[in-house]
Amino acid sequence: MTHFKSVSYSSPQPGPRLIVLGAVHGNELAGTRGILRVMEELETGSLKLVSGSVTFVPITNPLAYEKQQRAGDRNLNRNLSPTDEPHEFEDRIANWLCPLLAQHDVLLDLHSFQSPGQAFAMVGPENNDGALEPFKFAHEEETLAMRLGVGRLVDGWLSTYAHGVEARIARMPADASRADMLNADSRYGVGTTEYMRSVGGYSITLECGQHDDPQGPEVAYRAIHNTLAHLGISVEANPAPAESIEALHIYQVIDKFNADDSFSRTWASFDLLKTGDVIGHRATGEKVIAECDGYILFPNSKAQAGQEWFYLARVTDRFVPTA
Repeated sequence: MTHFKSVSYSSPQPGPRLIVLGAVHGNELAGTRGILRVMEELETGSLKLVSGSVTFVPITNPLAYEKQQRAGDRNLNRNLSPTDEPHEFEDRIANWLCPLLAQHDVLLDLHSFQSPGQAFAMVGPENNDGALEPFKFAHEEETLAMRLGVGRLVDGWLSTYAHGVEARIARMPADASRADMLNADSRYGVGTTEYMRSVGGYSITLECGQHDDPQGPEVAYRAIHNTLAHLGISVEANPAPAESIEALHIYQVIDKFNADDSFSRTWASFDLLKTGDVIGHRATGEKVIAECDGYILFPNSKAQAGQEWFYLARVTDRFVPTA
């Protein structure tokens, strides 16, 4: 199956235009299952819309989904933009998906992750008019994120990725491959949510838990309901915000330099780090050490040389629950 499919439901009354994505990565199925459950409720009439519209894309990357793996030809959630010269299948998805995203106001992108851990949401930057990711809907994003049913929020993705790219460029050989060049382009950090913000909307990535967590589809299902209610699209009452939030800011990305770079232990996202902890070892024997207290995020033992190996995060006081 390599065709693209979206399904839209519209109320007779004007209102926000929401789009919900599942299976941007083909082995992340919690979102797909949550979406299909909500679509069934809309079809039977047990869930009703009172304003605006919602579009569902249950399987965003059909090639990766068919292969039951993260990517088809490459990671769809990197370097996402329309192109006149598609190289990989994900470029063809982008040529279909990006105009679709631009027709909407709000994106909820549903994912899952490899290591054990609790669900969390990733939000964009604070309001700014900078060159990297100018934005003006931080309050709207934060308000929605606090109503998704999770107690952990993370920000700082694209700015950290861009700083990592600067270091990556400095290490790049003169005969770099196309894949190397993509990894050294700050635009490669642009995925669905970043693209949505670039075309005037706002967006949240919801990581629904570990890939095989049986509660993952329920997390996705509840988040869709809460989003529809909060935006006033469904008839349901606006959910209350989370009473407490654990808020973290990503501040550094560490790349794998060599295929033989290895972790000192099996790490999971949000494992606590203390200053001086040995996180891993380079192929040269050099230790990779935590320079300060914080957390490890997205550790990827299967990362290829030249790609991100793990991220570092620390506590931020940005997110304060409000009524």
